Amino acid sequence: MDYKIIWTDEALLDVEDIAEYIQRNSVFYASSVVTQIIDTTKKLSFFPFSSRIVPEEGNEFVRESFVYSYRIIFEIIDDSVYILAVIHGNRLLSPILAKRKNKS
Repeated sequence: MDYKIIWTDEALLDVEDIAEYIQRNSVFYASSVVTQIIDTTKKLSFFPFSSRIVPEEGNEFVRESFVYSYRIIFEIIDDSVYILAVIHGNRLLSPILAKRKNKS
């Protein structure tokens, strides 16, 4: 079964912010990181349950994948994968996720 990948507006803004931050030092690296993030989310359409359960949530439907030091947080609902956030691993997830899960 292929899952449909749905990006939330907030997650797209996260990726834009990451790209802007990285490109201050390297346009090439910013492009590479964004490409890796997009490629990783595309793979989720085939095996979303192979990713790690988000420890802060403990919910089998809220999972994460990693690209470098960034966490791609997503929620599996029926036949869709909602990309909720793309955040640096040092940021606190709970306040961000609490706002975004209700919108998906």
